Amino acid sequence: MFVDNSTLDMLLKGLVLTTLAMCWVVALVRINGLRSFSKMTNFDFVMTVAVGSLLAGASQSQNWTSFGQSAVAMMALFLVQYCTARVRKSSDSFESVMQNQPVLLMRDGEIIHEALHQTRVAKSDLIAKLREANVLEMSEVRAVVLETTGDISVLHGTSCSQKLLQGVRGTEEQ
Repeated sequence: MFVDNSTLDMLLKGLVLTTLAMCWVVALVRINGLRSFSKMTNFDFVMTVAVGSLLAGASQSQNWTSFGQSAVAMMALFLVQYCTARVRKSSDSFESVMQNQPVLLMRDGEIIHEALHQTRVAKSDLIAKLREANVLEMSEVRAVVLETTGDISVLHGTSCSQKLLQGVRGTEEQ
């Protein structure tokens, strides 16, 4: 691709193609904005994994055509993410199709075992998240929410605003 010596060509391909692909990703992120690799939605997570895979493929390309195909695919992913984010922002029905609803796992110091079962979250994982959040007493926990990204948020203290739990499944009967 670059030179006749296979060892030198391998090294040059690795260095040059990876550098070009990384610069392309940085340019796309600059154009698309900081949200490009956020973990706000499950779609964003898929986007991050796909770009990583395409970046790896681009850096291992055997010819300029396959490198170009990877670069175009990356651009297409960023374009799809941009369009999807715009439509999600303007359409609640599209938002509900694209996005999972966050789920309440714990409320006012009490674990909601049915929610743990439905979401396949182990009690030991929940307890680990409570420790991560520096919870010292279960009674201090106002709410634990399994977010749409798969992250677990722990809200603890003396009180919790209902606005923070808006749209969370399991708070309807509260």
